[in-house]
Parts: sequence; structure tokens; C-alpha cells
Amino acid sequence: MTMSEPERVERLGLMGGTFDPIHYGHLVAAEAARVDFGLDRVIFVPSGHPPHKTGKSITSGWDRFVMTMMAVSDNPYFDVSDIEIKREGLSFAIDTVREFKYTLEVGSEIYFITGADACLEIFSWKDSKQLLSECKVIAATRPGISRAHLREEIARLYPDFADRFFVLEVPALAISSTDIRTRVGEGRSIRYLLPESVRQYIKRRRLYRSG
Repeated sequence: MTMSEPERVERLGLMGGTFDPIHYGHLVAAEAARVDFGLDRVIFVPSGHPPHKTGKSITSGWDRFVMTMMAVSDNPYFDVSDIEIKREGLSFAIDTVREFKYTLEVGSEIYFITGADACLEIFSWKDSKQLLSECKVIAATRPGISRAHLREEIARLYPDFADRFFVLEVPALAISSTDIRTRVGEGRSIRYLLPESVRQYIKRRRLYRSG
């Protein structure tokens, strides 16, 4: 009688953000993280009410959710969750990670994918130490930002949690949602910065236009 092999635990990637709008930088970062870290799937989680943008104007959650759904529809490893959009109050990463962890098998791993700038501010987030104990963090950065310097900063800021962070260089992160919104407002082209279905949705819904 032979012993059966232990069942492989799931590695889940969670990519949070406002996605206002989602663009190729987000998609390339998620795919690079999936491949480089052997993630079984990546779930995009559009923020409902991001605490760092309180008082700022952002597009409705459902518009951002629909655009994200459109953007990931052709990748079988990608999905989108409306968990933060439906949740009342401010959107905190720790609440989202805990909700997903509750649905996973014991021993499964969660990798929280975020930008390098946000990564360096994690200790300002709600229950940051608990967050770092419950998931690993993939810091996506653009070329030109020293990966060695970023690792040094992480080690300096989070000496007890440095082994929970991983740095991922993503060329397409030079694209930004802020620039896309500005371009739309100025009547400039955003073609090839994001999926065509998202561009058409923005045009149809007249998003990011001042008038």
C-alpha cells in the first residue's frame, strides 16, 4: 500500500487598487507575478472606498469593476472580485486578505500584489503587522528604480518582516491611470495603453471628461 501524495496548497495572488482605469501596467504586473511566483490564479480587487483617497474624486466602483472584468476576460488565470465594492465603509487590505483566507484550504498562501510606493507605506495601513503575518507582498516596480535600494528600504522599514516581501520589475508600469485620465480629459489618445474594450467603455460612458 502506497501513501498518497499530499494535496498541493493553492497560491493565490490578490491585486488591489482603484483601477481608475485599469491598464496594461496592471495586467503585465499580475501576469509576471503569476508566472514568477507560481501563482495558481490572480484575483483583481477594485477598491470600494480607498482610505488613502478620502476626499478625492474617483470613478464609481461599478464602472471600475466592469472595466476590470473586461480587461481580464481573456486570461483564464485572472478573475475579479467585488468584495470591496460591496463592503460598507473604507476598504482595508487586512479585511480583504482575511475574507479570502477564510475561503481557502489550510496551508494556502496569499500574495498581495501592490506597487513599490504603496509597499513602502504599509506600516501606515490598518493592522499592518497582522497583514504581513497573513500574506506575502509582491512589490511591483518600474525599470529605473533600483531593486537593490528598494530591498534595502524594505529591510530598514520592516526588519522583522523583510522575508515577507518580494520585488518584481515590470516594464509596463511606466503607464499610469493618472496619465490616462489626463489624456482623456485633454482629448488625447489612450489607444494601446489599455485593452480596447476598456477604451471603448470609457468613451461610451464619457468617463474622465470634464464636460
